[in-house]
Amino acid sequence: MTLHNWWLFFAAVFLLCGTPGPNMLHVMTRSVHFGFRRSIAAMAGCLSAMMIVLAASAAGLTALLLAFPVLFDILRYLGVAYLVYLGIKAWRENDAPIDIGTDTLGPTLSPAQLFRGGLFIGLSNPKLLLFASAFLPQFIDRAAPEAPQFAILVVTFLTTEMFWYGVYALGGRRIAPLLARPGLNRAFNRLTAIIFMGFGFALLRARP
Repeated sequence: MTLHNWWLFFAAVFLLCGTPGPNMLHVMTRSVHFGFRRSIAAMAGCLSAMMIVLAASAAGLTALLLAFPVLFDILRYLGVAYLVYLGIKAWRENDAPIDIGTDTLGPTLSPAQLFRGGLFIGLSNPKLLLFASAFLPQFIDRAAPEAPQFAILVVTFLTTEMFWYGVYALGGRRIAPLLARPGLNRAFNRLTAIIFMGFGFALLRARP
């Protein structure tokens, strides 16, 4: 892999990761409701999910899904169900004012819960498997050892993703004071619900 190819990969991934999606929306909402430091656990969960999916893809899971489309459909429907569930949950959130005066974990929400939520969000989209199988290989030089190249691309991808998590989390914390009013908080929850359900229904169109 040449430096030119790496720059092309980085530019494409930078734009791709910056595009709003379920992971970014989840990180932003965690930051809005619980603070930037709390959202770090959610970021770690999303990032761990990506590492798991990329490792599974490298181990041949993508080829298995392509050989047996029914498995992909099962994962897709599970992902749709989870995203719709998150949308319904957000829609039914109470419209109490957001607490913007503290950024420490409360007794009812542990770092493990935040991590698990991010992990489930990351695992809910099987399209990441197809990204790993269809996009990453285009930047691999088959004439050179593939493992180091794959490692460089994965680290680049995860680092870029983490950068955008930070951007969205900081952005979410910046708008939190605007949502201190119950009416605006309710509108934000409803908009979040619509977007999550929209992501879920869009996933129905995904094909291996």
